[in-house]
Amino acid sequence: MEQIRRIMRPTDVPDSGLLCDLLWSDPDKDVQGWGENDRGVSFTFGADVVSKFLNRHDLDLICRAHQVVEDGYEFFAKRQLVTLFSAPNYCGEFDNAGGMMSVDETLMCSFQILKPAEKKTKYQYPGGTVGAASPMGGNRPSTPPKGAGPPGPAGFPNSKPKK
Repeated sequence: MEQIRRIMRPTDVPDSGLLCDLLWSDPDKDVQGWGENDRGVSFTFGADVVSKFLNRHDLDLICRAHQVVEDGYEFFAKRQLVTLFSAPNYCGEFDNAGGMMSVDETLMCSFQILKPAEKKTKYQYPGGTVGAASPMGGNRPSTPPKGAGPPGPAGFPNSKPKK
């Protein structure tokens, strides 16, 4: 934990190392220990890694984000880790809900789900295909997710965003 506390902030995320791994590593139910990550950066980790980390640091729960999950939140490792993703209908490309977690004074966690808006169908006009009106006004195609690869097993592009 001391290594995490010593990270200078604000900072850019490097291509490797602790800060990169905190941001880009993902849980994987099919992995024991550490494994390769389909994102092309960092690692995947199994439930055993979660349990060891929690025991070593006398913690009950890891709360993480930065990975699309279908229902806005998703538990892993017998509810020892929760992934939150608060952007419903991410980039207009995913049909995911968003989720928010609240923790009360007794440390009880509760979740609020943000359902994705109904997708509006694209329509044709002489200049090309256009998506529904953007929230900022005007009509323009939806923004594709960062990274060029197809969605990975967690629904996130296989490559990390370009800087």
